[in-house]
Amino acid sequence: MPAKDDDTLLPFSLPSICKKRVTAAFDGGLISSDGGVLLLAGADQRLGVIDALAALMPDHRNPNLITHSMADILRARIFAIACGYPDGDDLDDLRQDPAFKMACGRLPESGDHLASQPTMSRWENAPDLRTLIRMTGAMVDLWCKSYRRPPRSITLDIDDTADTVHGHQQLSLFNAHYDERCFLPIHVYDADSGHCVLTILRPGKTPDGKEVRGHIRRLVRRIRRHWPKTVITIRGDSHYGRKEAMGWCEHNGVQYIFGLPPNSVLAAQVFDKTDEVCVRRASANLDVVRDYTETRYGAKSWPQPRRVVARIEATRKGLDTRYVVTNITVGTAEWLYDSLYCARGQAENLIKRHKSQLASDRTSCRSPLANQMRLILHTAAYWLMLQVRNAIPKPQPLASGEFSTIRLRLLKIAVRIKETASRVRLAFAANCPEAALFRGLVGALIPRPT
Repeated sequence: MPAKDDDTLLPFSLPSICKKRVTAAFDGGLISSDGGVLLLAGADQRLGVIDALAALMPDHRNPNLITHSMADILRARIFAIACGYPDGDDLDDLRQDPAFKMACGRLPESGDHLASQPTMSRWENAPDLRTLIRMTGAMVDLWCKSYRRPPRSITLDIDDTADTVHGHQQLSLFNAHYDERCFLPIHVYDADSGHCVLTILRPGKTPDGKEVRGHIRRLVRRIRRHWPKTVITIRGDSHYGRKEAMGWCEHNGVQYIFGLPPNSVLAAQVFDKTDEVCVRRASANLDVVRDYTETRYGAKSWPQPRRVVARIEATRKGLDTRYVVTNITVGTAEWLYDSLYCARGQAENLIKRHKSQLASDRTSCRSPLANQMRLILHTAAYWLMLQVRNAIPKPQPLASGEFSTIRLRLLKIAVRIKETASRVRLAFAANCPEAALFRGLVGALIPRPT
């Protein structure tokens, strides 16, 4: 409750309307601006991600003195992130919010308040390296189990993104490309579903071949425990087209398609085609002519030549040639580049969603372990938001909406909560624009009482 000298409950005035005086005060009682957090609770019940993560965190507290279980601590933090409260400080106020308390399984008025910011911060910094590895592996397991049956094939998009730091956190480095100190965490997404499979905090430098091979090896081996026969395709830009990564994929039955930087040898091998494209554009006086070709190319460090596809585009401004390298033996050059490789651009949009709409770049802890823990929490929030969006019927515009839009339309819903001796009543706004959709999602996400 507010302190006695807290003036936030005192009435204040607003401009008059139609000659009637307007007064206001923060004395409305149990009202929450985040009534939609109950949808997140339903999504969590279906996914089980928070309980799975909490079970992997060692808890050395005396069981007789525990007020907040590990799952309750993580649940409140992840729900807050999804609702647009990315900082642990926000929990000092949200811990008393009646909707958040109900989402975490507590009564809105008589139930204990949720964990405070100091408690959140302690547990964000508690996991050691082994615990974080187990938690990361568990998220890969949960993603695999989200499929009803092993898929025939999957495509995984791997990419890194600049996570700017404002200080001298461990692992942060100055990156000349971005002209700032940063981390370069790796994100891996399921191309078909947009599911974030993995996020790994790493230094602010381009990964070398051994590091890329290590990440791919650990991820694929974890997936193979569930799907031994699924065809796996790894897709990434030229950062990941390293000889070590390609060699490991070839020896372990994994398909890949990576970007390849241009060089004079490649330019010479596709010269006939580039010359033809330039002549066709100039002869017909066209704005642009695009064509495709492929060749066998082997760098000095490669053990054997590999299939390389070239996209050649001539415009009035000049010639632009892009290359990709792959071990996929089927498909035309045009299909491999336009339909398969270029589709990885969607992963960049998913990373932006992860960063800008769920604030996963709030990696301000000094310890890299704590920052990795934050990435896991924000990834769990991503899963919940995706689960809510997937539950929206396809004809609805929000079925393809951004997380920020879904948060605004479905989570940021005012609700008055009244607790009596025998029941809890929720009163949502009568003119809620998404009332029908919200009612349908409650039925789809939250299990009916038995």
